[in-house]
Amino acid sequence: MSIELKVPDPGESIQEVQIGRWLKKEGDAVKEDEFLVELETDKASMEMPAPTQGVLREIFKREGDLVTVGEVIGILDDGAAAEAPAAAPAAKPAAAEVEKPAPTPEPTPAPAPSPRGARPTIISSSSTAAKSAPSTNGESENAKYEHTRPEPKKPAPAPVPAPVKTQEVAPRVESNVAPQAGEKIVPMPLIRRRIAETLKGAQQNAALLTTVNQVDMSNVMALRKKYGEWFLNQWGVKLGFMSFFVKATIDALKQQPALNAEIRDGDKIVYRDFYHIGVAIGSKKGLVVPVLRNAERMRFAEIELAIADFAARANENRLSAAELSGGTFTISNGGVYGSLLSTPIVNPPQSGVLGMHSIEERPVARNGEVVIRPMMYLALTYDHCMVDGREAVLFLKRICDAIEEPARMLLEA
Repeated sequence: MSIELKVPDPGESIQEVQIGRWLKKEGDAVKEDEFLVELETDKASMEMPAPTQGVLREIFKREGDLVTVGEVIGILDDGAAAEAPAAAPAAKPAAAEVEKPAPTPEPTPAPAPSPRGARPTIISSSSTAAKSAPSTNGESENAKYEHTRPEPKKPAPAPVPAPVKTQEVAPRVESNVAPQAGEKIVPMPLIRRRIAETLKGAQQNAALLTTVNQVDMSNVMALRKKYGEWFLNQWGVKLGFMSFFVKATIDALKQQPALNAEIRDGDKIVYRDFYHIGVAIGSKKGLVVPVLRNAERMRFAEIELAIADFAARANENRLSAAELSGGTFTISNGGVYGSLLSTPIVNPPQSGVLGMHSIEERPVARNGEVVIRPMMYLALTYDHCMVDGREAVLFLKRICDAIEEPARMLLEA
């Protein structure tokens, strides 16, 4: 039996996915639940398993094609269908039997002798219908001849045609511009398309403004040096900077709730008393932002473990759509790539995003003296439609205070 391979529903109201790499080719035998093809959504990747054991008979969609949820992308023959070709030769003897020539017809009996003196009536083939006399049993001479004619051969049964594709491969839209020497043209991943659409939409629909401050990382670095080995032995994960900034951000969001809110339907504001913090992670497929749900309830170790898990699964395309949605505020760390300063873009419908950057030793004034300290620039981009400049500056200053005095976060936790 042939089974249609339909695009599964990835959830989160996603209606369109992109075909990634086919893990099997036409004619390959597959086991139940063995992965057939990678599917790319605008948020993550997933792999489509085989619904049953069988043979991948046909592939309708190729890598890079856009398809909708429920669309048929291939045909899988289950075990019964896979065995059908082997049983086909058994039907040949029956077909040969039909091909036997029909038996030779018996000769037509000679007509009875005519009475003496009478001439026999000669019937030509051209005048049979007009001059034939009725026979003694009421049948015409034509009917008599019909009974004696050989039966026509029965036509041999038509050969069973090979399976026909139920759906043609959609033609790929080619570029009108031929690639030059050294160029390679590939389909744009769906996740990259959605990133582009989202960021363009943010710039067009929000009044984005960025405010910048710098923070002294001395005390956080001292804590990490003092307790880093203990933390690793205790929890199996390194004590990073991100857990400090997540805690500091939640503290600041409680002071400035507008940055944890959003504008809805153009004229409504939605305030929240929970904190779903998105953490931007660069993966092989592009930027993803998995969400720490209810991060206000998480300890430092829980935050670090969750981020390490997100990073590992992001590179393996194992993040689910649910893990990448629902954030109320985002933190992006461009410093891990060496960025000194940037202006991050808000992830709609959120009202703000915090940008972390690289740590550099810089001269700063402390108690009337110039000293060298490990400093980091922090950038807050916010929607000015929702947040005033005063709130944004106070929010960023609150984060700097918490990072420079990390013990305070531990006491308030």
